[in-house]
Order: sequence, then C-alpha cells, then structure tokens
Amino acid sequence: MRRRDRGGILMVLPLYLFTLVFVAGPLLYVVGLSFASTSEEHAVLWHFTLENYARILDPVYLQTLTGSFKLAIISTLFICLTGYPFGYFMAKRSETGKKRAMLFLMIPFWVNSLIRLYGWIIILQKKGILNNVLKSLGIIQKPIGFLYSYPAIVVGMVYVLFPFMALSVFSSAEKMDWSLTEAARDLGASRWNAFWTVTFPLTLPGLLSGIILTFIPSMGLFFIADILGGNKIVLVGSLIQEQMTRGRNWPFAAALAMAMLLLTTLMILLYRKITNSSELEGIG
Repeated sequence: MRRRDRGGILMVLPLYLFTLVFVAGPLLYVVGLSFASTSEEHAVLWHFTLENYARILDPVYLQTLTGSFKLAIISTLFICLTGYPFGYFMAKRSETGKKRAMLFLMIPFWVNSLIRLYGWIIILQKKGILNNVLKSLGIIQKPIGFLYSYPAIVVGMVYVLFPFMALSVFSSAEKMDWSLTEAARDLGASRWNAFWTVTFPLTLPGLLSGIILTFIPSMGLFFIADILGGNKIVLVGSLIQEQMTRGRNWPFAAALAMAMLLLTTLMILLYRKITNSSELEGIG
C-alpha cells in the first residue's frame, strides 16, 4: 500500500469511527429497541414483537399522529407562502442588500428559542401588545384570547422554522441564471408566465429542501405547542417524551421515533426523485 493511500485512510478513519459510534450505533439500538417489549416493572425485554408498531394504530395515538401531521401541513404551507418570497427577493438584491437581509434573518438565532417564544407570550396574551394595538385602532372592543390557541402554535412554528425555508430558497435562487428569465420576457412571456415557466422550476429544489427542513421538525417541536398552545395539542414529540419519562415505555417510544424516521426517509426519497426528474427535463 502506498504511503499516500495509507495517509488518506488514516485521515478519514476518525470520521468513520465517529459515524459508527455516535450515529450508526445509537440508530441501530433504537431500531432493535422498537421491536422489544417491556415488563410490568418497565424493564426492557429483548423479545421480538411487532406490538409497538401495532400500538401506533390505536385510535388515541393515531389521533396524535394525524393531528401532528395536520399541524405540520398547515405550518409548512404558511412557511412556504412567507419564506419563498423572502428568499426569492433576497437573492435579487445587491450584495449589500443580501448581507443586510441575511443579518436580520440570523439575528433571532443569537437568542435562545425558548426566550423568543416567551416573547410571543407577551405579544399574544390578552393584555399583550397585539390586543393593545388592536384596541387603540378601534378594531376590537374586548381583548381576544390569541394565546393558548391553535393559531398561536402555527405562528410559533412559522416563526421558528421560517429561516430554514428562506435560506433554502435563497441558496437556490442565488445560483439561478437570471438571463433565462430575461430571455423568456424577450420572447413575449409576461412577468407572471416567465416566473412560473422559468424561475419557479429552477428554484423548486430550494423550495423542496425548505419543505423537508420545516415539515418534519414541525411534527416534533412539542415545546412550541406546550408554551403557546397550553398543552391543548399533543404532538408526536410530546408523545415520545411522555413514553420515555412518565410511561417508561422505551420500546414504544422507539417505535414512534422509527415511524418519524420512516416518514423523513420517504420525503427525502420523494425530494430526490422530483429533483432528478427536473434535472433530466432541463437536460432534455
């Protein structure tokens, strides 16, 4: 073996060891744990069973899954409607404008997410800023209970996950060849038609990346539902935490985690299929 090849192997060996110990190892443990069972004393029994996965289809837990899925769809929809235009127009600005927009987008990340969510409590509560502004404008007469409601949870999800969508679209739009849009306009296409036929397909990979980065987390960010929703909506993340702490049913919690992982994998495969097909169409 050449000395250069041996040196290359030694360089990547720590990375492989780290991946094996801290990524593959825990993942395989969770997979095996999801097929285990528990005793009456909440001890893990390593007997193969599919009961944990069958239990997910129980109406109580299935309602939690469907509720989380519904919330994720609604949150992702609003994130797309706000994050896509932001990332798109940020990519069209000058270099100075891009830096300023990026700065304003990243500033909230300098503060802990829990502190930022408690800031929304100050805004949405009955004696908060939003109700005071609406009363001063004469829009409402009595305070509205925005806090601890379904819309408050959606607002929290959009607020926390918005940067992931905006940055994904920005990264895709910044690499786009804007001369293609100009060529479409020169050939007689309207601004709207040029956007949908040229710009949108070219920025679609960024939009899909943003959807993956926002949809899956929105099903598991239970602390947002706890703080802004008042525990009125139970997400999959809350269910996993409850099974690991109060219920002490680690195999069932592992099965729920594997169901989330399966959903993530399916979305990634769908994303790769769509992006690969769009690239082939572009080549053709």
